[in-house]
Amino acid sequence: MNAPFYKYGLFQDEVSLVVAFVIGIGFGFFLERGGFGNGRKLAAQFYFTDMTVLKVMFTAIVTAMVGLYYLSVFGVVDLALVYVNPTYLLPQVLGGLILGIGFVIGGYCPGTSCVAVSTGRIDGLVYLLGIVGGIFVFGEAYPLVKGFYFSTPMGQITLPQLFNLPYGVLVFAVVAMALGAFAAAEWGEKKLGSRIVEN
Repeated sequence: MNAPFYKYGLFQDEVSLVVAFVIGIGFGFFLERGGFGNGRKLAAQFYFTDMTVLKVMFTAIVTAMVGLYYLSVFGVVDLALVYVNPTYLLPQVLGGLILGIGFVIGGYCPGTSCVAVSTGRIDGLVYLLGIVGGIFVFGEAYPLVKGFYFSTPMGQITLPQLFNLPYGVLVFAVVAMALGAFAAAEWGEKKLGSRIVEN
């Protein structure tokens, strides 16, 4: 095993920040090239007229999952050392709902709003200012919501552990689910997109 590089001491905190910065810039560049700096394009997925976001993000998830799985099979990556955020079920479900509502209303998620700002979009700037304001409000309210924030803890659990499945079976299931989602997205775009054009 020789990865994750940071956990095996191949570079320290300073280098990890540089690596994260470079990856972040690259990620933002490809998001913008994919049209993800446009709130209309992002919001269109909720109307099932342009499912690019689902296709790109599902592709990224499947690529990372399959890549990590085979790297672990070949003895390159120790999956036990890959960091997993602790799960606090109810707070994270609520947070996901709030993020989703904000995504539908504003047309951006936090990452894509930064991409929009970098290309000079005013709506992206307003959205990003809203995020910063929300972070400030949460910070001030944290003592009041701390109990809920750490409620329903499940620890650092993964789906293979939760469902008692071999990692490979879960990878296969997610890939199959992604292929089904891609097919459904293509069908939805053709059906709903054509109706909008006709109207």
